[in-house]
Amino acid sequence: MSDNTGNASTGQSYIDQATGLAQRAMGTVTGDSSTQVSIHSSPPTPYHNTNASQTKGERKQEESQAKKDASHTTAKLGPFTADPNTGAVAKDDPKRDTGSWDQTVGSAKESVGNLIGNENLRRTGAEQNAAGKEQEAKGQLKDLGEGIQNRAQGTLGSIGAAVTGNRTEEEKYRDMHDEGKARQRGAEADIAKKGGA
Repeated sequence: MSDNTGNASTGQSYIDQATGLAQRAMGTVTGDSSTQVSIHSSPPTPYHNTNASQTKGERKQEESQAKKDASHTTAKLGPFTADPNTGAVAKDDPKRDTGSWDQTVGSAKESVGNLIGNENLRRTGAEQNAAGKEQEAKGQLKDLGEGIQNRAQGTLGSIGAAVTGNRTEEEKYRDMHDEGKARQRGAEADIAKKGGA
């Protein structure tokens, strides 16, 4: 599941996490004292010993979490999202910027309307703010959907091209996958930020 460029793979990180969990469980269940190792430099006590399989499982889970975190890393600069692992860049849907701007202007109108006691200006601002939130959300969902679609199409196309030995097509589909990943991760980051997550 990881590609030949050394980039982190979300799918592989999930498999590694499950493998690590299984290894930890086996170490805990078997409790084989011949495989006990100390995890501290002080003399071993029953509280400092752990099963080697359990330790191996914990390491596997930690490594897979690090891979997952690396796979989800993105950098945002204005309407652009970049994946530092692949170098792919995706531009946000224009509705996201327009919606964000409408929210800012709407909030300003609402504040000024409240300040000067103009109910019509306050109401107009609140409506513009709400419309901006809706427009931004539509843009985020569009980017999320397109990102997922491009990742899937890129993965499948790359596999097909690799089977037929067409390196040019394989690279084209890998680029499609990487751009889709950047688009998806950018939308996910913005959705999480707006949701307060």
